[in-house]
Amino acid sequence: MTSIRIDGRDCPTRTGINLLQACLEAGENLPYFCWHPELGAVGACRQCAIRQFSGPDDKAGRIVMACMTPVSDNALISIDDAEARDFRAGVIEWLMVNHPHDCPVCEEGGECHLQDMTVMSGHNLRRYRFTKRTHRNQDLGPFVKHEMNRCIACYRCVRFYRDYAGGDDLAAFASHDHVYFGRAEDGVLQNAFSGNLAEICPTGVFTDKPFSATYSRKWDMRGAPSVCVHCAVGCNTIVNAREETLRRVLNRYHADINRYVLCDRGRFGHGFVNAPTRIRTPLCLMAGQQVALPLTEALEHFTRMAAQGTVGGIASPRAALESCFSLRALVGEARFSTGQTQLEQDCVQLAHTLLAKHPGALPTLHDMESADAVLVLGEDVCATAPRLGLSLRQSVRQASFHDADAARVPRWMDGAVRTLGAQSPSGLFVITPAPTDLDTVAAQSVRAVPDDIARLGFAIAHLIDPAAPAVADLTEADAALAQRVATALMAAQAPLVVSGMQYGAPALMQAAASIAAALARRVPRPGLSLIVPECNSMGLAMLGGVSLEAMLEMARAGELTTLVIVENDITRRLPPSDVAELVALVPNIVVIDHTATPLCRQADLVLPATTFSECSGTLVNLEGRAQRFFQVVFPAAPIQESWRWVQALARSMESGAEHNATSPADLPHTAWHLTDWQDLDDVLADLALAFPALAGAASAAPGADYRMNGQKLRSQTYRASGRTVIRSHISVHDRPPPASPDTPFSSSMEGAYGPDMPAPLVPGYQVPSWNSVQALNRFQQEIGGRLRGGAAGVRLFPPSDDGEARAYPYSTDIPPPFTPAADHTVLVLPQPCLFGSEELSMLSPPVAARAAPPMLRAAPRMAAFDRAILHLDDRPHSLPVSPLAGLPEGVVLCPTHRVMRAFRFPVRARLEGPHGTGEPS
Repeated sequence: MTSIRIDGRDCPTRTGINLLQACLEAGENLPYFCWHPELGAVGACRQCAIRQFSGPDDKAGRIVMACMTPVSDNALISIDDAEARDFRAGVIEWLMVNHPHDCPVCEEGGECHLQDMTVMSGHNLRRYRFTKRTHRNQDLGPFVKHEMNRCIACYRCVRFYRDYAGGDDLAAFASHDHVYFGRAEDGVLQNAFSGNLAEICPTGVFTDKPFSATYSRKWDMRGAPSVCVHCAVGCNTIVNAREETLRRVLNRYHADINRYVLCDRGRFGHGFVNAPTRIRTPLCLMAGQQVALPLTEALEHFTRMAAQGTVGGIASPRAALESCFSLRALVGEARFSTGQTQLEQDCVQLAHTLLAKHPGALPTLHDMESADAVLVLGEDVCATAPRLGLSLRQSVRQASFHDADAARVPRWMDGAVRTLGAQSPSGLFVITPAPTDLDTVAAQSVRAVPDDIARLGFAIAHLIDPAAPAVADLTEADAALAQRVATALMAAQAPLVVSGMQYGAPALMQAAASIAAALARRVPRPGLSLIVPECNSMGLAMLGGVSLEAMLEMARAGELTTLVIVENDITRRLPPSDVAELVALVPNIVVIDHTATPLCRQADLVLPATTFSECSGTLVNLEGRAQRFFQVVFPAAPIQESWRWVQALARSMESGAEHNATSPADLPHTAWHLTDWQDLDDVLADLALAFPALAGAASAAPGADYRMNGQKLRSQTYRASGRTVIRSHISVHDRPPPASPDTPFSSSMEGAYGPDMPAPLVPGYQVPSWNSVQALNRFQQEIGGRLRGGAAGVRLFPPSDDGEARAYPYSTDIPPPFTPAADHTVLVLPQPCLFGSEELSMLSPPVAARAAPPMLRAAPRMAAFDRAILHLDDRPHSLPVSPLAGLPEGVVLCPTHRVMRAFRFPVRARLEGPHGTGEPS
């Protein structure tokens, strides 16, 4: 720490940062444009001019750019200096010369950084009287809207898109007044993080295109903190709603996870909430047709079902922890299913076991950015966990940072550091069956089938620690690769191993864990990250349950008369024949879901549940962090939370038992507890008692009784439109806004709010003079650091003891080498797609527009035909074939969505030409 003097005020600050950061952390209002906490400084806009003095005797000083000037001990600076103010006013004036007067119609209006800085600089008069420069806008696809005339040439967009996110189809063209930021020609932005341009851009050049279709001003929308439901990373989000309709999703800063960036699937995949497929009333199957019926009749119908015999339950890894726990309480442990196939459940349980006993570190996404050697073992992280993939992309900069340190160049001086690190070696190794987006920044990328990748992993572990089992029959090339990777990992200070269950191969995760455990004997805290598929897969693994196949066996044995399925489309998990058999064997099927699934058409009773924006709940991400999401939309009855539906079913069972004089012993004992729950806090209290390992979930966020300065927290800005302002001259008694018993929020602008509010409860960022997302700076303890309100979420895995490293039991289950079949049988591997594979986001029109049609990918020698027939369990599938260079022989990649969604991978299947000729495709 050091101290600087700002306009006569002593301000403690950090060393190693620039003066702009120091001023902002001291609470000063200093305008800026090109600087961004995640992108560093390049000095492009000249807006943050201040006067710096060389010492107490220096009365003249000099004008410097704060973002390009490092903090020095006892530095003397002035922000209020008249010449500095005039300089900043001149800068904003020339930046605004060609800017259109379109704030009233600009989507950025009211939350525009340019508006804030214009007011802060005092610019209010335009002296330019000539023709403005104009540009032609581009169609950049379904996510981002382009209005180039608003550009002030801060260069943030291309620095983020190209340098940070790795995109190559957005660039700066021309120069001076004619500089243009866009594509060489109209077309869809291909990078997975293109939507962040709407928040990175300080003006309205790049805006949220889907939001424009149902646009509302910031101050007219309600906000709530939330968690992304489209993968297991657990990115923090802010959801905005108006008129009980979800309007948009924004990034919510979390120092350890997503920080300033959200992937496009998480940002634009929320369309399912407002989709026509929403279930909005109870439905009953009558004469083969779904008929709407009142709530009371629906519950009476379930009472008659439950009276026929035993009730089983199928949960879902996309449902909140509270919903899954309530179902388990209703049906009992023996008849509770996780809603996963045996293979998926075994893999998720294995991931949980390996992470819980890992002797090293379980790194956060932010920790991963500091890893100096990374091995990705058999997982396309850019498709299965996009934000994690972006963190790994940043990890390759570690060598350039060391070069910059040696040259005494501050790390925040982004352009200079990138120039110094242009030839720095990468510490990233990617070993996967198919190409990934990380290949371009990897030191080496290798293609192999999952079993051979696992063998390589075990061989690397043995090279690091001879106590690990050796691998026989390695080829010379594989042995050399294993040696190179092992050497790089052993030389690193912060090595990281990443794997997952994308290919349904437990050996891959065992191999990754073995490498990390072997490294734990050499370095203090080697990292291990295992990717699971869905937003609450890890929470469900900690809850436990039986597989879908086990439930099918119960049905075959006649042990189930009623089956309650909560937020799970089992047609995506089981083959059609198994689904048909289950429906035929179980007399009564009850579905509780928010979105219509194929099974709903055959269900005897369908009950409408809330989505993530319409309720509050808890999810556990891939690192074991429990996080809370909160309600922002208040749907019309009878839509309610899944756990409240389960509670209603329990009460109906209770009333039926009393009516039929059934003994309480005949019902699940826990069903009598769930009927007493009043709010979400009651559910979590019982969850903590039943599952001590999940007890921390109750403290993932303050409870519904939390008050700040004696008030609830407001969910709208103080500028929210008054409900009675139009008729303020007469007495108007307005209807009170809706309220949730599960949250500490008021659903209006009335209530407490401030930068020190608990981090899990921040519904948006705004402070005086700062109305854009840049207001986040005021909520942080230090810029780029943790929030003032503490941590958001609770990690449920206890920290490991380093002494456990020696006792780690290495797996000896090493698979044999892969041998391609001599006939036309191929190994079919899943190909997850960023857009298309995830169930809910595909119901969002902009995401569906980005999804590619189903296509088989095969090695060039196998792709002799444009189409091929793939024979799977249910029937032959005719699909187009596209060659993929580098793909191992005897392997095809099959998309895990649309027509192929119901199959379990990997599988062996027969591949034929388009006419069933038997010729290899």
